[in-house]
Amino acid sequence: MDWRNYIEQCPDVMMGKPVIKGTRLTVELILERLGYGTPAEDLLAAYPQLRPEHIQAAQAFAADYLALDETIWSGEFAQ
Repeated sequence: MDWRNYIEQCPDVMMGKPVIKGTRLTVELILERLGYGTPAEDLLAAYPQLRPEHIQAAQAFAADYLALDETIWSGEFAQ
């Protein structure tokens, strides 16, 4: 899946946060709800414009974003 087909960032939409294209649904909102245990089916029912591929795209976006992140160690692992 290429998340770029489903997610965009525009400075004037939701303060530039990544959103599902054509909506104001942020990737953050989707991932936060999933992280709190909300079933995908409940998200789809709550947001009629949301489709299963949008949820998958949000997860793929997060994985790609984290892959680019530089790890900063703290505590006993700090050098």
